[in-house]
Amino acid sequence: MCGRYAASRSPEDLAGVFDIEVGVPPAPAEGGDRTPEPEETLAPDYNVAPTKEVYAVLDRPLKDAADPRPVRQLRRLKWGLVPSWAKTPEGAARMINARAETVHEKPAYRRAFAARRCILPADGYYEWVTGEQERDLEVEGKKKRARKQPYFVTPADGSVFAMAGLYEFWRDRTLPDDHPGAWWATCSVITTEAEQGPLAVAPAEGPGSLADIHPRMPLMLTPDRWAAWLDPARTDPDELRELLAPPPGGLMRAYPVSTAVSNVRNNGPELLKELEGPEEGTLF
Repeated sequence: MCGRYAASRSPEDLAGVFDIEVGVPPAPAEGGDRTPEPEETLAPDYNVAPTKEVYAVLDRPLKDAADPRPVRQLRRLKWGLVPSWAKTPEGAARMINARAETVHEKPAYRRAFAARRCILPADGYYEWVTGEQERDLEVEGKKKRARKQPYFVTPADGSVFAMAGLYEFWRDRTLPDDHPGAWWATCSVITTEAEQGPLAVAPAEGPGSLADIHPRMPLMLTPDRWAAWLDPARTDPDELRELLAPPPGGLMRAYPVSTAVSNVRNNGPELLKELEGPEEGTLF
């Protein structure tokens, strides 16, 4: 985790939630941002997968602005971080998550952790639970891929799921400076250990905690941490690591959804519909 999530809120909604000052500018170039210009907005996405473009909230000064202060912005980034020193972007699909326990020391993430942190707004995320008896068959080698039941995890109060993230810039040296694809702006979700306490709202049949679903979860930032997390003036790794503490327990709910979400080609609000019970028999 996190491998799929839903993000259906409009830029206008996100602007109100996060006090965004600048809308959706084009991806910036390393070394400074250009003045933002209007850009086509992203459509609601109920099945966000790696390498897709997603919205990110970040604080960053605007290039050539009279005021050098960081400005709260909404940006379009590609999910799957490409380190600035990478020779090619081929590993981006594998760099969708950064572990909170080691993000400050891993070469691919430590520079971004110190200087380029963001929030990735979501409705919630999907996680899969292995079907009953399927896990044993998979272990025995009798089944290559076990059937799994997807669950949707979301704040119980309906608020935005603010995932802690990192962003980075990568220069494609095969293209000229003025090429629109010369610079890549990419991001990664920070994950932490899943909560073992009871869910705020648990399904009638199934897991009682997030840890019952999967041992990892995206690190959700509560509103009281947003400003500190986004502040680019904060660069001390030890101080930043304090912001990686898990949120208070009992804020989330989880419920079974259609196995249609397992196919990335499926995308629509019906994927978030709560089922009365799992489609696949689970281990619970």
